[in-house]
Amino acid sequence: MTAEDTAAAQAVRTAARAARATVTGLAAAQDDVIAAALAAMADALAKAAPAVLAANEQDMRAAAAAGLPDGVRDRLWLDDQRLKAIAAQLEILAGVPAEPASRKLRDLPGGLVLTERRRPVGVIAANFEARPNVVVDVASQLIKSRNAGVLRTGSAALRSAIALADEVIAPALATAGLDPAAIQLIRIPGQAAAYALVREPKLMPLVILRGSGASTRALAAEGAAHGVRTLAHADGGGVLYVHSSAQRSVASALITASLDRLGVCNRLNLLLLDSQLWDGWLPDITAQLAALGIAASLPPHDHPLGYEWALDPEREATVTIAPAGSPAEAAAIANDETSGLAAGIAADDAGAAAEFLGGYAGTGAFWNATTRLLDGFKLLGVPETGINIDAVPGPRGPVTFRDLSLRQFVVTPALTVQRTGDLPF
Repeated sequence: MTAEDTAAAQAVRTAARAARATVTGLAAAQDDVIAAALAAMADALAKAAPAVLAANEQDMRAAAAAGLPDGVRDRLWLDDQRLKAIAAQLEILAGVPAEPASRKLRDLPGGLVLTERRRPVGVIAANFEARPNVVVDVASQLIKSRNAGVLRTGSAALRSAIALADEVIAPALATAGLDPAAIQLIRIPGQAAAYALVREPKLMPLVILRGSGASTRALAAEGAAHGVRTLAHADGGGVLYVHSSAQRSVASALITASLDRLGVCNRLNLLLLDSQLWDGWLPDITAQLAALGIAASLPPHDHPLGYEWALDPEREATVTIAPAGSPAEAAAIANDETSGLAAGIAADDAGAAAEFLGGYAGTGAFWNATTRLLDGFKLLGVPETGINIDAVPGPRGPVTFRDLSLRQFVVTPALTVQRTGDLPF
């Protein structure tokens, strides 16, 4: 182990232990206290805006000097409007009712009753891209679910992240009467800290991973080797299938809406054009893409159909176009050739839409709607920690505070529940 690895491991353990010391108080916090903490974060964002924006300006200058791609810098950038949008989401989250702490499932023989109880995980870690708003998004979801957290962001956003942690999150927790140590930020740059996060199952049994495909997949594999459960968001890329019944105006609007930002996972990545439309519509579509500053990758392709352009800083302004003979074939291509994040169909024919939606097994399926809607706030009205595309039982799609709890089965005498209406603890 190198000196860098040792220092990173020590920093992560120290942060995790500090967060762990807060879990009892956080788990016992009343709903109004949690709501007050989130509302205080929104207020603190306004008050701390000058400090946060000054730190972000330093990050932006360093990113420009390092020649980081436009997509990375777009994710990194903050301004007054983006801060106001973050604050607005926090205010909405503060008002979202908490999930019931417990619910009765059934009566059992012998005068017993089975109740399902929700319990916090304890300490949840998160490793994510150089995107400052995610610091607040993840922290707010953890607090809402009464979990402590250890956060690590990409080095390019470290100054902004520190400002948000110190000027917004910690003061807000203190204002609400919660321990500011509940949310820890790893403040040393480098990948060694990311790997240290996924090697501590006793301290941090769950780690949320998001970012570029290769590095996130490697971290997920490292976590699995150490017994750490991960919710990994490594791959994306939205698919749009344009059926022969589609209106040109609808297809055009979906293409434009799906490419409003290029460095995001749910943007249009693969456009499947019905074979009947290929000759007639292809010139117009490629012209539309060109007007948007997007290159079209046409057959024969020198890359996999599902190649995710958002992860290619040299060619992120690209969309792959390929033919599909039917809704079923388009769904099969989306299933077999892409990550399974999201796919949509542009069609007037309800039967064609049903065939496509029934055949596609991915996380989000859309009819005459953009895959950009696969987002926690846009779909569910609350921020997300990431989008999980695992093809196994568990939280799938945008992961929010509702997914960050453990299920516990509690058996008690039935008379106790009848008397109190709930568990007596």
